[in-house]
Amino acid sequence: MLEIRHLKTLHALREADSLVEAAERLHLTQSALSHQFKELEERLGMPLFVRKTKPLRFTSAGLRLLQLADATLPLLRGAERDIARLAGGTAGRLHMAIECHSCFQWLMPTIDQFRDAWPEVELDLASGFAFAPLPALARGDLDLVVTSDPLELPGITYVPLFTYEAMLAVANQHPLAHKPYVVPEDLLTETLITYPVERDRLDIFTRFLEPADVEPAQVRTSELTVMMMQLVASGRGVCGMPHWALHEYSSRGYVKGKRLGEKGLFATLYAGIRADMLDAPYMRDFLLTAKDTSFSTLDGVSAVR
Repeated sequence: MLEIRHLKTLHALREADSLVEAAERLHLTQSALSHQFKELEERLGMPLFVRKTKPLRFTSAGLRLLQLADATLPLLRGAERDIARLAGGTAGRLHMAIECHSCFQWLMPTIDQFRDAWPEVELDLASGFAFAPLPALARGDLDLVVTSDPLELPGITYVPLFTYEAMLAVANQHPLAHKPYVVPEDLLTETLITYPVERDRLDIFTRFLEPADVEPAQVRTSELTVMMMQLVASGRGVCGMPHWALHEYSSRGYVKGKRLGEKGLFATLYAGIRADMLDAPYMRDFLLTAKDTSFSTLDGVSAVR
């Protein structure tokens, strides 16, 4: 009566909180996912969740199956890892770098899980702020680079991790705090606080300000997210930041997050990998773990459409 795919779809539905988002994460159409749930509910003779509720509400039967999923799916993943070890490919190295200052929030839990699951793999992490990590990846010095700015390089494949919204952090008392969204001209008189990276790697410049031929009054940099939020909260400037990194502060009323443009500004985070590493069992598992961790820990991220 029950199949592993049923447990996976229920788990995805709980994490996504909507049929549309769950279907995207499972690479299914919404129609196919709805049909799968309808088929299972007909087998069981009872509904698993209440339709058209926000947040999503599971029935008693749905909650019981979620308990089963929580107990079973980690065991299944562990068995798959063990089989991969038996088949070979357990040893190796995974040297990675990140080009994203705010990625540590989800990358550290991912690395902790991976280290426990693949103790034989030599793991190393560096920040890509002091050197160019993508050329280092192409040379073979690195095995994986987390980036939102993929470059076409021979032998490099980019695996999308998730889509996120770039937003503007402003002080609670700032005039922009009361606007539904900001336009480029709003930043003409502002001090824009950014991470210390080249302007051509910052979406707020390349995709928001420069197309409108707008330059902020001043630009200052900071390496630490918490310091940037301190500056914003004290009225020393405004700051472009991914929604997931900003949410920790805006949800506590420390600053306000404003949409960039009426429709928002969205970007995708990728894992750049050498083509010869794609089929390594531990690399595939790292990518799955990274996606699972990001969807379960970050606010406002979605599957790549």
